[in-house]
Amino acid sequence: MQRRDLQHAKCWVVKIGSSLLTNAGQGLDDRAVAALASGVASLRADGCDVVLVSSGSIAEGLSRLGLAERPRALHQLQAAAAVGQMGLVQAYETAFEGHGIRTAQILLTHDDLADRRRYLNARGTLRELLSLGVLPVVNENDTVTTDEIRFGDNDTLGALVANLIDADVLALLTDQAGLYDSDPRQNPAAQLIQSGRAGDPALHALAGPSGTAVGSGGMATKILAAEKAARSGAATLIVGGDQPNVLDRCRQGEPLGTLLSPLEEPLLARKRWLASQLNVRGELRVDDGAVRVLTGAGSSLLAVGVVAVSGEFQRGDLVRVADANGVEVGRGLCNYSATEAGQIAGKSSKDIEAVLGFVREPELVHRDNLVLALPATL
Repeated sequence: MQRRDLQHAKCWVVKIGSSLLTNAGQGLDDRAVAALASGVASLRADGCDVVLVSSGSIAEGLSRLGLAERPRALHQLQAAAAVGQMGLVQAYETAFEGHGIRTAQILLTHDDLADRRRYLNARGTLRELLSLGVLPVVNENDTVTTDEIRFGDNDTLGALVANLIDADVLALLTDQAGLYDSDPRQNPAAQLIQSGRAGDPALHALAGPSGTAVGSGGMATKILAAEKAARSGAATLIVGGDQPNVLDRCRQGEPLGTLLSPLEEPLLARKRWLASQLNVRGELRVDDGAVRVLTGAGSSLLAVGVVAVSGEFQRGDLVRVADANGVEVGRGLCNYSATEAGQIAGKSSKDIEAVLGFVREPELVHRDNLVLALPATL
């Protein structure tokens, strides 16, 4: 992706760090929240879907609890996050209400995105909110996670959300202007790297740790996040979030920050990622008509074209799609369990509710979650 392409990007994930949202750990900065809301509102007014991934709950909680330093104990971090989340949500709701934008809080853990059923549920919820014109505000569900709250976790979460909704751009708003060829805090002559490729090993040597007391991330986590975002074809923009109108200026192609582009187009990258990450749990045998529309028209797999179901799989598991002779046609994420798929096999999409009593999706496998059986991808 080139700078000029940003103006055509229709889906953005914007992640903002706690150092930009807080007054050096003294609670939320209302002016910073208002500036962020204005920038996101500008993107939306330009026809973009936006998901906001926000840090700041722990920093706000520390301020409300009167704690000067970030604690090490997990239960203390969880308590601070629980207290701070209240203020963070209130601040966003108030700021975006001034732009006529409704917000929704989404709390996720990495387990939500690793489990295929929960992955599809989260994906469906986010897509529905976007279709309703609602701005999802996503944060790590720090209060219930059983793992230690990890270094730079919300950078990673931003990348996983970009994978989840097939975003075009992951914008990581940080307290640095971008990625430099050396540490600008120690070398005044450090040069900003304006562009590069996500996954370039040379970038890791340039990234340093977090420089703030309240933040948990650094440039190293942003480089890793860019690599994860690139798996589904998203470009990553690492840029100083305290610059005036930064999102709008970046969208217009102004050379701010560092733009790290993926090696592949979004849909191809996503499908390659899906195919390489998951184990096949079952098989759907389809008729000749389904084979033709899958391979010729690039359509989704509907239940009406399925003649047999085998294996033990749940909603969101990867299944093999094969023709009547068992020759593999492709692989994809199934929207129904093996039992449910068996019940609706051969049925029209309009009959799914009558058979099951509910409809999750009209397709058994959506085309965006289907990889055709080519040697390069399977």
